[in-house]
Amino acid sequence: MTAEGTVIIDANGLILGRMASAIAKRLLQGESIVIVNAEKAVISGKRLSRVKEAKRRLEIGHPKKGPFHPRRPEQIVRRTIRGMLPRRKPKGQQAYRRLQVFVDVPEELKATETHTIPDAGAEKLKCPYITVGKLAEEIGWASPGE
Repeated sequence: MTAEGTVIIDANGLILGRMASAIAKRLLQGESIVIVNAEKAVISGKRLSRVKEAKRRLEIGHPKKGPFHPRRPEQIVRRTIRGMLPRRKPKGQQAYRRLQVFVDVPEELKATETHTIPDAGAEKLKCPYITVGKLAEEIGWASPGE
C-alpha cells in the first residue's frame, strides 16, 4: 500500500490547521505522507460554535450541483490540506496525490512507526476544542462502530 520513503503521521491530539500547514509544506517538497487517526485531530473553539459553523457551511449550494462539503473525518482533513496547496497548478496537484488519509490505522500500517508534528500538539491550546470525529458525527457522519 505505501511505498518506501512514505512518512506516516499520527493525527491523534494534533491541531488540524497547524498539522495541515506543516503537511502541505512537506507535500510540496516531494514527500509522500499517510495520515492515520484523522478523527482524533482537534479543532480549537467551543463545540457548539464549531458545529454551527459546519452546519451553516453545509447549507450553502445546491444539493446536486454543489459545492459539496465533506462530512467524513478523513475527507475533512484532506479538504483542509487541499486548501493549503496550490491545487490548480501542476505541483499542487501532484502534491495532493501523494497524500493519503485514514480514519483509523489500517492493518498494513499497524506494525510501522508513526511520526508526529510537535509544533501542532493540542496541549498548547488554552481554549476548548472538539475532535474532527465528534464534529463529523454532529454534522451527519455515522462512525463505523455504530
